[in-house]
Amino acid sequence: MGRTIPTFTRYLEEEIETWRDYRRALGREDRETFDRLFRLAKRHIAEASCAARPVPFDALVISILLEQQKEIERLEGRTEELLNR
Repeated sequence: MGRTIPTFTRYLEEEIETWRDYRRALGREDRETFDRLFRLAKRHIAEASCAARPVPFDALVISILLEQQKEIERLEGRTEELLNR
């Protein structure tokens, strides 16, 4: 990505903008959760840039799923830890 292809960072900002009206329609709690999803995607901008997917949205979703899976596994580990006390 670069001169002829927008950077993934730019794509992500444009994607967030396309969801502006949807975000505005959400309740406060859902809006905060929605914003967190895009912050999760931003954690993997470098990796998503390397993916060179024909549909950049795929890399955005995978980035979010990756962070959510890490949190699930962290919580499962903590639950197991508490149950074994």
